[in-house]
Amino acid sequence: MSVYEYLPEEIARLGVTRKATELALGQVQTHVRLSREREERAREGPAELLGLSELAIAVWEHLEWKRAARVMTEQQMPVYAPGQDRRVGRREGQRMRRVVAGVAAAEQHGGAPGEMLRHRVCRIVAQRAGSLGEPRLTVHLMASSLGEAAHWPWVVCGRPDGPYRQGEYRITSVEQVFPEPGELL
Repeated sequence: MSVYEYLPEEIARLGVTRKATELALGQVQTHVRLSREREERAREGPAELLGLSELAIAVWEHLEWKRAARVMTEQQMPVYAPGQDRRVGRREGQRMRRVVAGVAAAEQHGGAPGEMLRHRVCRIVAQRAGSLGEPRLTVHLMASSLGEAAHWPWVVCGRPDGPYRQGEYRITSVEQVFPEPGELL
């Protein structure tokens, strides 16, 4: 049995925490506004097939930017400092307890040590073959690599009568969303 080292919402919150570090309140408020605009665009966009979606990611980030601005105001921080934000430490403790419980459950269930998965959130975009103006299909998923993410549509939607096998859709992009490329957890 496998256990995710980081869940998508944890990765989103950690990304905001890293970006907010050492920013002044005005800069954080700018990110609050930008993340709210991204959330609004995601709400207006097409619905995705899975719960892990552009909208979910935008909501997680917006909430975390708002929370950082509120903490800065309440604690009168000149710049955001994660070490002074009690919730950051509390969340890391919760994450560690979740991981330990998951590993213990995996070992109890199967007897073998649980496998720790350090996956990333990837976005796959597919478009109807031969049509640039048509709506695109977008899927967000957890994968260990971009190659694994690109293989996923073939596994799930690649049955003989599926849209990929019949040539109706082509994958146009696969990109890593969280953590951002080059960023380590």
